[in-house]
Amino acid sequence: MSHKIALIGFGTVGQGLCEILIDKKDYLKEKYYFDWKVVAVSDPVKGSVYCPDGLNVEKLLKLAGEGTALEEYDCKCDKAAPQFGWDALKTIRESNADTVCELAFTNVETGQPAIDHCIAAFESGKNIVTSNKGPAAVDYAGMQSLAEKHSVKFMIEGTVVSGTPVLNLIDGPLAGCEISSIKGILNGTTNYILTQMEAGMEYSQALQKAQELGYAEADPTGDVEGFDAMAKVIILANVVMGAGITAADVDREGITGITPEMIAEASSDKARWKLIGAVEKTSSGIKASVKPKKIALTHPLAGIMDATNALTFTTDLLGDITIVGAGAGRIETGFSILTDLLQIDRTNH
Repeated sequence: MSHKIALIGFGTVGQGLCEILIDKKDYLKEKYYFDWKVVAVSDPVKGSVYCPDGLNVEKLLKLAGEGTALEEYDCKCDKAAPQFGWDALKTIRESNADTVCELAFTNVETGQPAIDHCIAAFESGKNIVTSNKGPAAVDYAGMQSLAEKHSVKFMIEGTVVSGTPVLNLIDGPLAGCEISSIKGILNGTTNYILTQMEAGMEYSQALQKAQELGYAEADPTGDVEGFDAMAKVIILANVVMGAGITAADVDREGITGITPEMIAEASSDKARWKLIGAVEKTSSGIKASVKPKKIALTHPLAGIMDATNALTFTTDLLGDITIVGAGAGRIETGFSILTDLLQIDRTNH
């Protein structure tokens, strides 16, 4: 039986997921018994289309690549006429999807509109898989509770370090270990900028290069002032340690105050600057921060350069475990959605 999927948002992540689903269709079916249909896509810019029998994903990608509205899709459904022009909430509530991949833009301060999308899915008996940090950062406990109430899943692997398995690592290979701290490089853009500054660039030059490469947005505030890393720290604290913290509980500082002189001084001290997100268990509770720190070159995180991310977990049974991988990317984040879809599918067999 095919797993029916609705995509809310058809940008980089949604298209990356679809490319993976096409390329690995036979492999996924043979190896994991995972058969799928994308039945609906709703995007505020690209338009929307719904076919209960399933959509031709290659055709969807072609339309998106050409910049053509999804309403131009030539859909031939046997069971019902195709539906066009549905907004996100109508698509979530009225499509026949089993799982909604919530991949639209979200505000990490309010969690909207993604929180409303998640609520609509749960109340409609549909699973949520999302790479949006908003719902998990703003109200992880509430989202998880509502999902459990309606006997569906709230899956968020893609919200932290993209496709590199962090949350799944905690639930899987590290299950049974008590984690006392998590420290790492959670934002590839700032790590790239600091790498370039160490190579001799001024901050403004490094930022411009990051923007040219697509690492940084036209307004880079979310990255360089530590807001993106802060959202990930909140998710780690609340999901892994059950902390129940908010943005107000995180000591946040970005990298805009790092000067070439500070970079040179660190180099002479056999160290380098990194923007470090940290969650630690202390005698007074959970301490969370995002701050530039001078890391000794002997530390595993010091060798993480350019746009790569890394996290070190301090455990009671295994000591320090460091995982390194891509923190962003079309295929990488698409992969994080796939892993959650496979996990949901396994539990249904």
